[in-house]
Amino acid sequence: MAYRLATMLPAISLSLAVAAPAVAKPFIYTNARFGTSVTFPRDIFIDRLPPPANGDGMTFTAADGASLAVYGSYNALEQTPAQLADFSSEGMNVTYRKVGKDWVVLSGHDGNSIFYQRLEFGRSGVIHAFLLKYPATAKAKYDPLIGRIADSLNGP
Repeated sequence: MAYRLATMLPAISLSLAVAAPAVAKPFIYTNARFGTSVTFPRDIFIDRLPPPANGDGMTFTAADGASLAVYGSYNALEQTPAQLADFSSEGMNVTYRKVGKDWVVLSGHDGNSIFYQRLEFGRSGVIHAFLLKYPATAKAKYDPLIGRIADSLNGP
């Protein structure tokens, strides 16, 4: 019995290694201008759009049409979180809205896409944010990523 188990172990180990999904190393993007950072799976958001001239952020795209924009901005209008939520949701079909002491979360539909936006108030009048948009048909793929991406949003 021990001999048979010993000869089967390499085959069992190989089948487990093949069956286990590969876990990609997370990618951390940090904006040099505002210090806004977010962690996301680089194996999904594989391309980068050209950065805006003002250097406020970066947009990453996925093969299925999803996009992740990470950016910072000055709170030039000195908006409260509630005012920022109102401003950010103009023209959007918001189905979820949550406003905290120093943060805002908005989610909903934009045509055939689902969006999730998180904005956090940082030091020196800076707002750190990301906007995730993905096809409604890919909801099962992206919904599990939202919490991890949102929890990683950071900035001074």
